[in-house]
Amino acid sequence: MSQQSPTRKYSSPLRESQAQETRERILRATSDLLNGNAFADISMDDVARSAGVERRTVFRHFATKEALFDAFWVHINQSMNAATLPTTLEELLRSPLDAFSQFDKNEGIIRASLHTPTGHAMRMRTVKARRIAFRTCLEEANLDVNSKNARKVEALFHLLYSASAWETLKDYGGLTGKDAGQVASWAMQALLKAAETDEN
Repeated sequence: MSQQSPTRKYSSPLRESQAQETRERILRATSDLLNGNAFADISMDDVARSAGVERRTVFRHFATKEALFDAFWVHINQSMNAATLPTTLEELLRSPLDAFSQFDKNEGIIRASLHTPTGHAMRMRTVKARRIAFRTCLEEANLDVNSKNARKVEALFHLLYSASAWETLKDYGGLTGKDAGQVASWAMQALLKAAETDEN
């Protein structure tokens, strides 16, 4: 009895290139929609129309709306050259300097991340990793990581290095992203120094 040869999976570089191009077009369409109306709760149909593809094509690349926005926020972070999370105390203290300037260049998208259901969901999915990263960075500080001061500093660092802080400093303080980043970084350094002095 003859044995059947294993099925060989066909791979087409052209097809893979076209699929990647379509995926990027869908992500660009998502970006355009959010920049055009930061407060809209966009649908998969909206994305399909903006990208000029069929609805089923969007679902072929992204099985759910959550999957689309997960990929979209990763795409945006990469395009802004934003570090996902700080790994040292120095990085944490300097993070607002670059990030807030980048926020200015993507204002509609950043505001969408703050004021739309999908943006809120995205931010909530990053909370655990963000807390771990901040706590790890603060282990380098001259603080007892389990002290009340350390917990206060960590909580306020989450506030100061955030899109919410950028928006508040921009809208209420009249600052550019660059200036807002300098203010936030300065405040973080001053806060940390005060906490270390108080504890020691």
